[in-house]
Amino acid sequence: MKIVSLAATAVVSFLAFGAVAQAQDAAPVTANVAMVSDYMFRGLTQTWGHPAIQGGADYTNPNGFAAGTWASSISDKSYPGGSMELDLYASFGRSINTDWSWRVGLYGYVYPGANLDEAGLASRSFNTLEANAALTWRQFTLKYNHSLTDYFAADKEQGYDGNTHGTGYLQLDAAFPLSDAWSLALHAGHTHYTAKLATPLSNGARDASYSDYSASIKYQFAAHWSVSGSLTHATDDAFYHRVSSFVSAADTRNVGGTRGSVMFQATF
Repeated sequence: MKIVSLAATAVVSFLAFGAVAQAQDAAPVTANVAMVSDYMFRGLTQTWGHPAIQGGADYTNPNGFAAGTWASSISDKSYPGGSMELDLYASFGRSINTDWSWRVGLYGYVYPGANLDEAGLASRSFNTLEANAALTWRQFTLKYNHSLTDYFAADKEQGYDGNTHGTGYLQLDAAFPLSDAWSLALHAGHTHYTAKLATPLSNGARDASYSDYSASIKYQFAAHWSVSGSLTHATDDAFYHRVSSFVSAADTRNVGGTRGSVMFQATF
């Protein structure tokens, strides 16, 4: 979609600017690579319950500007024709005082090769662009994400009664250091779709809106290496309990529910 392409170009330009600024001001650039047993996004599996390889890089400028890119393997059962998610993002924020800070930004999700026409439907990209705003108080962050495009191709071609521009995701996150090596992260979020299915599922479900919760514990066992375990839960079981694969309609999976995952990560 044009708006996503423009946003991606803008973010890449920001990244290029960041690289120059980093060379001039020695601002920090960090990178990460990880293996996870199940890639969960907002409480839903993106890999059909299978492992994923992930990695990214982030640039942060002392003036408040930040930008980065991140990628993960995904399942073509959820994204027909695709095997990778590429995220591009940029934001700006400032501290208000020692306890409070704010940040606003853009976040683009790009799925190279993935399209609904790979599943025999009308051509439609899954690329999605969101604007976001966050407010942090100590270890707590409240963030709202607002879709500027249809939400991951959810529109009339996928059976909805309208477009899903403006779909929102509200999340509350908290991080608690338990010791020098151990930390705990808690999360709660809610996705509100701006459209419903035109024809209900066989069980009568029409609304894809749902809430998700997670708890993760992380162990930093070396300077650049960590392992973490997460437990996630997504509501609206009626909608997500039997989701059909785009590859084969007979292949169904509970993409939500309660799931556990393990991640090994290296940071540099």
